[in-house]
Amino acid sequence: MSFKSFLSIILLGGCLLGSIQTASAQKKTIHVTPETAKIFINGAEVGTGSYTYKFKRSEDFVMLKFEAPGYLTRTLRLLKNNPNKTLHYTLFEDEALRQSSGVEDGIDIANKIFSITCREDMTEDVAWKRMMNIAIMNFENLEMRDKDAGWIRTAWVSTRFESQIVRTRMEIRIQFADKGLSYQVRISSEISNDIECSGSQCFEKYDRVLKKYENIISELQTTLGSNF
Repeated sequence: MSFKSFLSIILLGGCLLGSIQTASAQKKTIHVTPETAKIFINGAEVGTGSYTYKFKRSEDFVMLKFEAPGYLTRTLRLLKNNPNKTLHYTLFEDEALRQSSGVEDGIDIANKIFSITCREDMTEDVAWKRMMNIAIMNFENLEMRDKDAGWIRTAWVSTRFESQIVRTRMEIRIQFADKGLSYQVRISSEISNDIECSGSQCFEKYDRVLKKYENIISELQTTLGSNF
């Protein structure tokens, strides 16, 4: 065999090997923890726990999304030129969900207004003292307290989890009604899934309330009122 023929065989073999490696690199096997997590690729559900995807020639990347009950949804971009053939992803537990209450738990108070009518024999002074006591016991710091206007607003209290921040505050305003002394109360609850972000723009309304605040409305009703 001539040197030229030998060199041609080597070059051909190298090209074939490169083609095989390239084709292999275009297949990615994805594993997710927990194994119950659903896998979505470009918005379409394709599997649970694990899935092997073969890139199309026209694709440079795909969008992955993983969802599982009790865990935070994760979305990311997977590049075709990623050198890893097998990829492992782990979802974070939804700690805010675990430590809060919502409609499914029989507690539907987050971001809603409740009216509390005081007992007929209760004066504004007594009602004010009792509301202030509940506000300070649960939130410590107040942003606004105007006795003449019948208005209390606490400062936000932020509760940090590994991947989330939930912030909560309470607002009480006097309600002008035909029958007796009454107030409107709202427990505001907001969440941020970016613990590095700061400022109000990072938060959105959260339809759940942390368990440590879930009894405030009923506590106010018991202390002040006659109806819920």
